[in-house]
Parts: sequence; structure tokens; C-alpha cells
Amino acid sequence: MKTKITTNNDTIFLYPANLVVPMPPGIVHTILGSCVAVCLYDPKNKMGGINHYMLPFWNGQGLPSPKYGNIAIEKLYEKLLQNGAEKSKIVSKVFGGGEVIQNMHSHFNIGQRNILVAKELLSELKVPILAQSTGGNLGRKIIFNSGTGEVVQRYVQQSIT
Repeated sequence: MKTKITTNNDTIFLYPANLVVPMPPGIVHTILGSCVAVCLYDPKNKMGGINHYMLPFWNGQGLPSPKYGNIAIEKLYEKLLQNGAEKSKIVSKVFGGGEVIQNMHSHFNIGQRNILVAKELLSELKVPILAQSTGGNLGRKIIFNSGTGEVVQRYVQQSIT
């Protein structure tokens, strides 16, 4: 699985349907609307990773992709463990899931369903959620430091042209 990222010196821009565990640790930026980003971090080993998924569940057709929450969270967790993180030390932070597009299709509640899959899967993996900023009707810009686990969030105002 090749991760689509753009690097600018010490920072990485994470595109939707991707995940990254920077080695060595670094700064990762992403922008969320109804998508969700789960940040996983092992404070003992000072390593972390982040995903950015668009839809809650893979339907079993085609290739399993980190476009789907159930795949993205599992793959990020596995990748952290492969890089030396300890299961019992991993913690999480969850962001996004806003209903940023208000139209006749808002009854699909993609943002809320994306949030729910994160909470359910993290609970199954026994990964505590230390912080979250989810829902609402604004987008978010996330800046994640994978070496410290710190996350800075800014709301993104919707503009109509």
C-alpha cells in the first residue's frame, strides 16, 4: 500500500484515504470535513501515526483501502505495532466527522457514521481516546506531531462563492 503524501522539509500533508507513521517522527497536516482522522500514539516509545478516512466501512468489494474507517484504523494500529509500539501503551485522539455539506443528502450522516466506527474500533482494540473534536458543521485543519502525540486543530470556515 503506497501512501500518498506531500512532504515539505519536516512536514507531511496527508491526503484522504491514506495513513502514515513517520519514521523518524514528524509533523503531519490534514484537512477534514466529514472525513475522520484517528491519531494513535505510544508515549513510551514516542511514536505515532495518523489516518484520514472518508467512509465508515469497506463493503468487501474491490481492494480493502484506508478510504474506509474499519480498514484505516486497523492498518494504522498494525503499522505502529510493526514499528515497535507496545499495544498496552497506545492511546488515541479522534477528529472530524463534521456535516459540512448541508443538502438533501445529509440524511446519510457520513460524518456521524465515521465518528461511530472510530469509537467502536478503538474500544475493540482497547485503545483509550484521550481527546476528540468531532461532529458539528465546520471542517478542521489538524496538525499532528507523531513524536509527541500533540495535535493542534483549527476550524475551517465554510465559504460559499
